[in-house]
This record gives sequence, C-alpha cells and structure tokens, in this order.
Amino acid sequence: MSTPDLPSELTVGWIGTGRMGAAMAGRLARAGYDVTAWNRTRAKAEPLTELGAQVADTIADLRGRDVVFTMVSAPADLEQVLVGEGGLLVGDGEVPGVVVDCSTVSTESSAAMRAACAERGVAFLAAPVSGNGKVVRAGMLSIVVSGPEETYQRVQPLLDCLGLGSTYVGDGDVSRLVKIAHNLMLGVVTQCMAEITVLCEKGGVPRHAFLEFLNNSVMGSTFTRYKTPAFVNLDYTPTFTPVLLRKDFDLGAAAAHELDVPMPICAATAAAVQTSVSQDRNTEDFAILLDVQAANSGITLVSEDVEVDDGLSAADRVG
Repeated sequence: MSTPDLPSELTVGWIGTGRMGAAMAGRLARAGYDVTAWNRTRAKAEPLTELGAQVADTIADLRGRDVVFTMVSAPADLEQVLVGEGGLLVGDGEVPGVVVDCSTVSTESSAAMRAACAERGVAFLAAPVSGNGKVVRAGMLSIVVSGPEETYQRVQPLLDCLGLGSTYVGDGDVSRLVKIAHNLMLGVVTQCMAEITVLCEKGGVPRHAFLEFLNNSVMGSTFTRYKTPAFVNLDYTPTFTPVLLRKDFDLGAAAAHELDVPMPICAATAAAVQTSVSQDRNTEDFAILLDVQAANSGITLVSEDVEVDDGLSAADRVG
C-alpha cells in the first residue's frame, strides 16, 4: 500500500463506536478525513454518517484503509476484531498499513496483537487515551503512544486531531504502563478528594464552597473541576465505572509486583475501590467513592442542587 503524500489523504477505518469511539471518530470526520466505521451494533455507528463518515457492514470492509483505529472494551474484544473470525487481519487479502489501538488493555495483550500485526506486515501503535466522551467533544483528550517512531510520525496528524495532542513514549507497549499509571492516579486523587470533601462537610462546610476553594487554589486541576459537579450534586452518570477502575488497579498491582515497586497509597485506594464494587453500584460513575466515604464517616449525602461549571463546557472545540 502506497504512503499518501499528505496526512489529509490518509483513509481511516474505525472499529468500536461506543461513547468514546463515536466521539473520537466523529472528530476525524468533522476534520475532513475519509472515515469508515464499524461497530458490532450498527445503530451505534449510524450517527457518524451525519458528520460525513461511512458505516461498514463488516470489519473486512476496512482492510483497504490506510489506518485502522480500534477502540474496544477488553482484551478479548481486541483479539476478536483483529484475529478472530472475520477479523481485520484474517485471510490472505489486503490489510491496512497501520493499526492504532486506543483501548485500555494489558501490556501482554497489546504485545500479542502487535505480533499478530507484524506477521501480516502491519505496523501497530498502542495509543491508550485519557478522557471520556465529553472530554473528547471538548477537544481535551490526551493520548499516549508507543510503537515504531516512524509510524507514529506518519499518523501523528490523526492522533493530534483527536484532542490536545499525543505524547510518544517509546517503542513496544510502554504506553500501556503509562496509561495504567495514569489511572492509578485517577483513583488515588478521587479517593483523596472524597475524603477531604467529607471531612469538610462533616465539619459544617458545604461541598460546593469547599470545592470552589480547592479548584481556585494551586491544588485545583482540570480533573478536580471536572468532578466537582458530580460531588456537589451527586450526579453519578457513568463516565468510568468502579469495575473498570478496579481492573486498572489490578493491572497496576501486577506491574508493581513485576518491577518491585512498593505502592502503599495505591494499595489503600484499591481497597476503597473494591468496597465501591462490593456495594453493587457498578453501573454508576466511580465518583461514588464519595458516597462510600460518607457512609464510612457516618453521614448521608444529599444533592446541594448548585449549578457548578465542570471546566469543559466552554471548551467545546472540534478538530
């Protein structure tokens, strides 16, 4: 397959149009890229046609694309769409030039799919992301990438179109470790935020007032602002569930064991995450760590019904 002269001429296939995948593929379509998407449930991909994308009937229809992105839920799903029956790499026909996997999977699973791609002469980039659908639509997605640097440079315009930009961290699958480390911090910060918020509330301080002060201090961040509406108004519409967070803590613990890195703070947070999972609220957002902390502190929270900016609303940018 010939290499296009201009990045804008790259044809794109997209596998997986859930909340994240649809938003990401939509940014590429809006930016004028030739995008064809496939999803197991076709109806979830259909809205992309309003943005100029096409919808494929089968994964095989994407084999002629220059670059194919995958955004699926689990290692088994990634294996299925790449090397399972009817998968992207199955058969003797045409294959894409590059596969870019944006899913959150283990390093071992990523390495196995990299090897499968190499057998067919397909370059593979591991490119897990930080964010959710709303973050994508606001143009604030972050991407960490590992694999052949030449391949990264070729597809970098596509990656950068998806959000704030991409960070190349090296060869192989080291980006998976970076993403796991990121999600460990996600859990630790949320648990810390829950503990100090409950401490102040039990001491008589409204949650919205405490969090306003926190967000305006040097300790505030894009993330604390983003989670403030959920904490103030107890809106646990899922962006990332406790079960998914537990999976990442399990992966982090395994990596720490392999590399002999003690992680006592992460271990304590993992126990809190497990408590939230054990309460069978696994269809809600992991911000329910706040409820768990409140219950352990002997108080019951109620929504403060205060309008709070999440820091993303004014940043509704498209690529």
